[in-house]
Amino acid sequence: MNTTTGARTIMEAIDAELAAALRTRLVQVEDRLRETLRDPQNAFLSRAATHLIDAGGKRFRPMMVLLGAQFGDSRTESVLDAAVVAELVHAATLYHDDVMDEARIRHGAVTANTRWNNTVAVLLGDYLLARAADLGADLGDAALRLQVRTLGRLVRGQMAETIGPQPGVDKIGHCLRVMSDKSASLISMSIRLGGMVAGADRTVIDTLEQYGEVLGMAFQIADDLLDIEAAERDLGKAPGTDLREGIVTLPVLYAIEHDPDIAQLVAEPITDDAQRAHVLAILRVSPGLERARQEADRHVQRAKDMLYELPNIPARTALFELCDFATGRTT
Repeated sequence: MNTTTGARTIMEAIDAELAAALRTRLVQVEDRLRETLRDPQNAFLSRAATHLIDAGGKRFRPMMVLLGAQFGDSRTESVLDAAVVAELVHAATLYHDDVMDEARIRHGAVTANTRWNNTVAVLLGDYLLARAADLGADLGDAALRLQVRTLGRLVRGQMAETIGPQPGVDKIGHCLRVMSDKSASLISMSIRLGGMVAGADRTVIDTLEQYGEVLGMAFQIADDLLDIEAAERDLGKAPGTDLREGIVTLPVLYAIEHDPDIAQLVAEPITDDAQRAHVLAILRVSPGLERARQEADRHVQRAKDMLYELPNIPARTALFELCDFATGRTT
């Protein structure tokens, strides 16, 4: 099971003592995730709820919690619960996303909606959110409010993406707002939550939150590029998921600006595999993808600039490394 590929990439470049502490904490988070999802009264629920957890993933959001906590007392047990909350919310959104996307593969494994059905997958996502809320309540009112506000942003972003930009609304601006709510909000929540439960200074917590938001935007743009450029064996799922769902992402919008004819190709969901492969081939040679990469790089630079406001500790170096990791991924 590959749960920390992204984490290892970062840890190879940071302070050895911090890297060792993070590895230990990530193992503890992994154990606590499974314990949190165990239901002694329902064996199927216990098994199915960990389906996506067992499939792997980078555990990027828990790592953001752990790094945020480094700016306070990172040894407190509540940091582990906060990391579990972040991963549970993330995993819940993936269960729901896979239903909406009719996805068959996630992290190289069959999705819950494919293995069982859509109803089971939705209920599993709901169960994870319920467990996250239970843990969040133990972290205090401020932490729980942060979690609830983030859930509201996640739903708002998903709704905006589903409905699409209204007539007269700038499509690129709409796309950026969707990314902020649907994707960056959870990364921002994770690192702020880590700082909060560890008792970091308020100014530090605020800077961490802003950093997470901007870094999250860079990550999402990079993900949208990967959905176009990566091979299925590297991506862990079939490329072109957004095209299949009729979602026009930032790289596609930039490609349309270079070639307006592309707009007709992506006007409707592309469910035919051959047609989707044809459109992907067109997009892969479009200058719009390079413009999207430049946009991701601009967000990365903004995130780096924010880090200079934080105490110069090994965790800050790790956050700098995350910036470069955001736009240099192949999976």
